[in-house]
Amino acid sequence: MALVDMAVYVDGRRTADPTSLDETYELLRERNGMAWIGLYRPEPSEIRSVAREFNLHELAVEDTIAAHQRPKLERYESTLFTVLRPARYLDKTEQVEFGELHVFSGKDFVVTIRHAETPDLSKVRQRLEHNPDLLRLGPEAVLYAIIDQVVDEYAPVVLGLENDIDEIEDQLFQGDPAVSRRIYDLSREVIEFQRATHSLVVILSSLETGFDKYNVDLELRRNLRDVLDHVIHIVERVDAFRSLLNNALTVHTTLVSQRQNDEMRSLTEASLAQNEEVKRISAWAAILFAPTLIGTIYGMNFTHMPELHWYYGYPAAVALMFGLSVTLYLVFKRRTWL
Repeated sequence: MALVDMAVYVDGRRTADPTSLDETYELLRERNGMAWIGLYRPEPSEIRSVAREFNLHELAVEDTIAAHQRPKLERYESTLFTVLRPARYLDKTEQVEFGELHVFSGKDFVVTIRHAETPDLSKVRQRLEHNPDLLRLGPEAVLYAIIDQVVDEYAPVVLGLENDIDEIEDQLFQGDPAVSRRIYDLSREVIEFQRATHSLVVILSSLETGFDKYNVDLELRRNLRDVLDHVIHIVERVDAFRSLLNNALTVHTTLVSQRQNDEMRSLTEASLAQNEEVKRISAWAAILFAPTLIGTIYGMNFTHMPELHWYYGYPAAVALMFGLSVTLYLVFKRRTWL
């Protein structure tokens, strides 16, 4: 349903529950109060209907239809167009889900257009309806309450991100190979959260500069400043999360390099040990090759071979084999192959 909740308020109290946009417009004109129209993923035709009734600027209307806008505050004559990025932490997937909320606030109307599940504006409406003195202050009070709800819903997100970072710190020193991907995904969420919270500081500061010009109620000014203080505190914590994740990525890179160096050192040591074994085997093979070669040649028993029938041929051959083997042994020993 695009039409979530619509009401006409007079002197801070709900006086009508219209069932259509046209009925809302008619009751607003009759009772001369304030209309609050809540829409959820409306059709372009519904947005344009609201735009015609309240004379909304075409650029703001196009932004609302297109969605995917950055957080901002723009003033078109007597109408404020505010874009907020609410967020919620999903425990099941350990991820941050970002939404988008557009708020048009004028002299006698507020139009809220949600493009996601958050924030829960029913809580905002109930809170204001139980506080007529605040609701009596008009659209400015509604905008304040909406921003306050968005900021309140940031608190679980901050706690969820903090818990994720603690888990990452444990994973780093456990050698979990999936930690690099988790650091990357969490960094993207933190950056997105930074954009939302930093922009909210700008939005609230812009509202503060217009307090005197638009005669904003003193109590409402205090409330908005209190929200600004909370946002600044959240911004500081989120900035710290960004630094922690950058440090975690650096530590992870260092640990990976250290493990790679250890592996390379182990491989090098193993290779050197293998080389030593190969040298020993090669040395003994060469030592055994010399007598084997001599024995093989003289074991061929050809008729016409030098010294074959020599009386001292056998002891000479044995002495030659022994002498070559000893010589090769001494040579390899000197070169530390043995």
